[in-house]
Amino acid sequence: MSVTLIIVIVVVALLVIWVVGIQNKLVKSDELCKNALKQINVQQISRFDAIKALVKLTREYASYEADTLQKVIAERKIVSSPNPTVAEINANEAALGSVLGRLIAVAEQYPELKANENYRQTMQSIEKYEENVRLSRMTFNDSVTSYNREVRMFPASLVAGMLGFPQREYLADDVSKQDYPEI
Repeated sequence: MSVTLIIVIVVVALLVIWVVGIQNKLVKSDELCKNALKQINVQQISRFDAIKALVKLTREYASYEADTLQKVIAERKIVSSPNPTVAEINANEAALGSVLGRLIAVAEQYPELKANENYRQTMQSIEKYEENVRLSRMTFNDSVTSYNREVRMFPASLVAGMLGFPQREYLADDVSKQDYPEI
């Protein structure tokens, strides 16, 4: 066997190992992004369940308004898919924000409802889910930043392009949350 052939084999082997290493790193980053997006979906579903419990409690105090809210909730079902998209997550946020905003407005009309211990506990749990969603969104966007950086930086960008790793979309800032009513 000639020395030239051995050098060529070693170079090819090193190149293959390098490509596989980059591919594995890209897959790991991609999976972290997918997991972070699923975590947001889980938190949204939990928050939605807490909102449904709040509607049930509100019904005892304000049957007409609660029925209206129940209809809104029925119309705006939370998308729960095994692989949620950024658009689905954003749509869920908009639906939940609308329902919760209406529910808070109803509660303002009934001071005895706001004084109810179950109401306060449920609102605290909704606040906890709001915080969890906020943190999950931050985690997702951080994961996307890391992934997109890997996909765009040379020489990994060559491998990412060859193996079909596109850049990922960030979750947009929810400008409606800036004027969100206090819970």
